[in-house]
Amino acid sequence: MTISSSPTSPVVTRFAPSPTGFLHIGGARTALFNYLYAKRHNGKFLVRVEDTDRERSTDEAVKAIFDGLAWLELFADEEPVFQYSRAERHREVANTLLETGHAYRDFLTAEETGALRDQAKARGRTFESPWRDREPGVDDLLKPHTVRFRRPADAPVVVDDAVQGTVRWETASLDDLVILRSDGAPTYNLAVVVDDHDMGVTHVIRGDDHLNNAARQSLIYDALGWTRPTFAHIPLIHGPDGAKLSKRHGAQAVHEYAEMGYLPEAMRNYLARLGWAHGDDELFSDEQARDWFDLDGIGKAPSRLDFDKLAHVNSHW
Repeated sequence: MTISSSPTSPVVTRFAPSPTGFLHIGGARTALFNYLYAKRHNGKFLVRVEDTDRERSTDEAVKAIFDGLAWLELFADEEPVFQYSRAERHREVANTLLETGHAYRDFLTAEETGALRDQAKARGRTFESPWRDREPGVDDLLKPHTVRFRRPADAPVVVDDAVQGTVRWETASLDDLVILRSDGAPTYNLAVVVDDHDMGVTHVIRGDDHLNNAARQSLIYDALGWTRPTFAHIPLIHGPDGAKLSKRHGAQAVHEYAEMGYLPEAMRNYLARLGWAHGDDELFSDEQARDWFDLDGIGKAPSRLDFDKLAHVNSHW
């Protein structure tokens, strides 16, 4: 799939970490790819902290993320956005979806939902709440309930991903996503769509572990009549043995590499080359990276972290 090197509208990318731990090396590469793509096209690179999980989000993690980005010299072009502070806006959009028939109130309890989900699974079907086609009465509206997105019944979801190519899902395989919890808290997929739209994000560059979210988010975009961004789902980073990167492979956090004496210039060079290629070039400056980087240079296969190569790049700088 060929991706145009000259998008028709001003490029806006974003890095959207959850502040539940350190800045992982994979997250750092995602931030770098977003930064480079924005700079390549004279666009804007933004940062959004997805702190809606209040139990796991910590101030220490927020600091660690911004310290890591500062060490890598990946600075946003605007002040960061904190997702939790936008909950009222997310609820406003959920109400719009209710008013237009693209969402419905679900009065099932957690126990009832679990039982019906198990029954559907045993029959090889996708769970569907009976409230999808039931109009609540006045008394029902006084009861606790969630709000679910009403997915189209029989239309496939097709996403032309800038890295993965054309990806297709049958809506029959997707359940009706909860977009507001019973306490009124917005859920991830709704919040992401609303924030990306309101921030003017044109390109969502993120790990391919989010690929299935692209189907759900695309349906929400379509229901609201909003233009979808270009999705680009990049393969994850694996360890030298090809297994998913874990503690046994060594350093995972950006601050650990800084403490071991690696230079930020070297890390930017190495991470840019980890999953992206510009011919056979291995060593290049920040200016060259900004001039060369584009989505069509990203491969589909997971990249392997190579500490010997990182040491070689570091010695160059």
